[in-house]
Amino acid sequence: MKAFICVEGVAVPFEQRNVDTDQIVPGRFLKRDRALGYGAVLFHDLRFTELGDEIAEFVLNQPAYRDATILVTGENFGCGSSREAAVYALADYGIRAVIAPSFGDIFHNNCLKNGILPVCLPEHVVSLIGEALRTQQYRSVVVDLENQQVRLPDGTNYPFHVDAFWRTCLLQGMDELELTLSHQDSISNFEDNYYQRYPWAKL
Repeated sequence: MKAFICVEGVAVPFEQRNVDTDQIVPGRFLKRDRALGYGAVLFHDLRFTELGDEIAEFVLNQPAYRDATILVTGENFGCGSSREAAVYALADYGIRAVIAPSFGDIFHNNCLKNGILPVCLPEHVVSLIGEALRTQQYRSVVVDLENQQVRLPDGTNYPFHVDAFWRTCLLQGMDELELTLSHQDSISNFEDNYYQRYPWAKL
């Protein structure tokens, strides 16, 4: 997993509320080979017609936002089913952070496990950022996990909170298993010492 420390990039305003995981990646693509990537099917039915042509009005098809790495969206983003493919699609497209007032719980956790930072900010703040992006007052946003703040080009900072465990995982580019394995020497030493003191426990 790629470490997340501080990301500055094009931010795309997609201020829809209650965007569920089926909109993020439709169910018919769930058997897609992970090796092929899921970026091409992100928001597929919103991005493309039935014939596969781009829908020009959809924000990710607009030239200013094609290279977005940060998504600014509405409350309850990622609600619905638990499909992890929704996060695969965002990650494979190149999205590193999603800023919203709230997230679906399982989606929120899946983001953290796959190197995407879900940033919760107050709804009025998200609306201000979205409006500024929509009117192209600025295009880029800085999401700084190390200092836990979103920074705007006008100098405004918005603090956010991330669970300490997941902050450590993201900063080091590790999921839970990788973080545990990074302490393998300490775990082995503890076990050796423990069984020396209590050899009967090993039986």
